[in-house]
Amino acid sequence: MSKVKGGLGKGLSALIRPTGQDERPPIPAEPIATVIDRGGVTTHIEVAKIRPNPFQPRADFDQQALDELKESIRQNGIIQPVTVRPGNDGAYELISGERRMRASMELGLKTIPAYVIEVKTDGEMLELALIENLQREHLNPIEIAISYQRLMHDVGLSAEDVAARVSKDRTTVVNFLRLLKLPHRIQDALRKNQLSMGHARALVALPDERVQLRFFDQIVKKDLNVRQVEKLVRDVGKQSEKKPTPRPKALPSSVDNIAERIQQILATRVKVHEHEGGRGEIIIEFYNADDLGRLFDLIASIEQ
Repeated sequence: MSKVKGGLGKGLSALIRPTGQDERPPIPAEPIATVIDRGGVTTHIEVAKIRPNPFQPRADFDQQALDELKESIRQNGIIQPVTVRPGNDGAYELISGERRMRASMELGLKTIPAYVIEVKTDGEMLELALIENLQREHLNPIEIAISYQRLMHDVGLSAEDVAARVSKDRTTVVNFLRLLKLPHRIQDALRKNQLSMGHARALVALPDERVQLRFFDQIVKKDLNVRQVEKLVRDVGKQSEKKPTPRPKALPSSVDNIAERIQQILATRVKVHEHEGGRGEIIIEFYNADDLGRLFDLIASIEQ
């Protein structure tokens, strides 16, 4: 990834030294310390002295990926040091490298190579931890979106600032942030890699959560690809652009409430027209043949 712009102080490039996979040998038997330019120190630290990162953006740790990392460490050692800051009690606080820490602990390693840097404030710690993870760790789309959101809300950066920090354009940052508007069930599918970013971006364009969940269920049930979902979303947009038929007269609030309740149950648009003498009609809209089939199944279930 390209060099981070902006950053803390002189920028992240002044704090973190990139290390290639062929630059560092496996962990030696005894700890060593090496002074690095710009004030950082690489050393071997006891695993027991490193506390977890309180600003860790990663929420999900895939066990299979962790097992693969453990096997790599078993064969080659830890090639990329974790990044830590010293605490006031002789311990250290992890900035980045949570997966490497977990793998090392499960392997029973006593020490781990660590890049020690001074980070004085929690605000700097939060920004550095989030950006470090965004640059180096394999985060899922929701973890990335939450990291961007925290950089804006907790650190006080604008979308443009975030884009500069992570070397992305502003549109990319905004598109990730929009994912957080999706229902939690859809976000969970993104976390578990059950839904692609393309699917999610299409669902964000839908008018409300009810419709988003209905389309999500169709994606799962029919294994729809991104283009198919985008077409369905466009069809919904065309429907909403049609000029609504005006009501012949104002409806009593009780009738409006009933119409709204029917609309919630059927998860589609419902119109109620009341005529003279208390008679009237109910119009139930559908968006395509599949949606009509869904409505038929729902209504038919009443007989059961």
